[in-house]
Amino acid sequence: MPTLPDLSPADLPPPRRSFIAAALGVLAAGLSWPAVSLAAPRRASPPLQLAREAPEHIDPAGFLVSEKLDGVRAAWDGERLRFRSGLPVMAPRWFTARLPALPLDGELWLGRGRFDVLSGTVRRAAALDPDWQGVRYVVFDLRDEDGRLGPFARRVERVREAVAAAGFAPLQAAEQRTLADRAALKRWLDEVVRAGGEGLMLHRADARWRAGRSDALLKLKPEHDAEAVVVAHVAGQGRHTGRLGALHVRTAAGVEFLLGTGLTDAERERPPAVGTVVTYTHRGLTASGVPRFASFLRVRDPLRS
Repeated sequence: MPTLPDLSPADLPPPRRSFIAAALGVLAAGLSWPAVSLAAPRRASPPLQLAREAPEHIDPAGFLVSEKLDGVRAAWDGERLRFRSGLPVMAPRWFTARLPALPLDGELWLGRGRFDVLSGTVRRAAALDPDWQGVRYVVFDLRDEDGRLGPFARRVERVREAVAAAGFAPLQAAEQRTLADRAALKRWLDEVVRAGGEGLMLHRADARWRAGRSDALLKLKPEHDAEAVVVAHVAGQGRHTGRLGALHVRTAAGVEFLLGTGLTDAERERPPAVGTVVTYTHRGLTASGVPRFASFLRVRDPLRS
């Protein structure tokens, strides 16, 4: 039996005394220590509503529409701020102390096009106060697992009231608009995208809260066409072994990336040759200029305008 260190529980900080005292008692009695985990329990992921892709030419009637923020999803339960994974957000105490005792659902946000900086700030193991000065918690809903808060339109009003009562600048309510028709929806989408935003979110005003994906919550993001030159072929793996996995392409701006989505089996068997100009779709650019969600569309047709 190993020799115990020459310590008594009184030599230890208070939080550890009861555990060490129990351990010493067990060992002294010649008993085996029960198999227990000393790791801190992982908090379960908070139940959240998730969006589906909006169908083309969707009619916004019956929806409340807000901007889709390029932020980090965060849920507040009245005590703790957590990521979608369930892990805690290590926000400064001054940031969380003014949040209301309500089950808030929203995004931590620094502004359009600043996701990389935001992500680096909020995912640190210890909050750096200066970096949090510009972070906002933009709330778009209240989690309502027992269904007492009513439809989305009513929950939006509760969010606005809570934000106004808090009087705390970093806490904001997402702007929700009622749009008259498809033309109005397209105008706002174009305006948001031109300003560097990602797109729009449409939430049925009469929808009750429900965790998971449903047609009550939709995301609308534009797709852009662009061109690039094939500079290399990347071999496939798994079910694509022995044929093309992705095209290594370069844009006119000199940005290189892999284009592996959208290719048919026939195109993987006989891929566009190196030097070919191809057209792809994407949904905006990252801060470094790489297309988001790029998908192969076709080999460029020289007659297409």
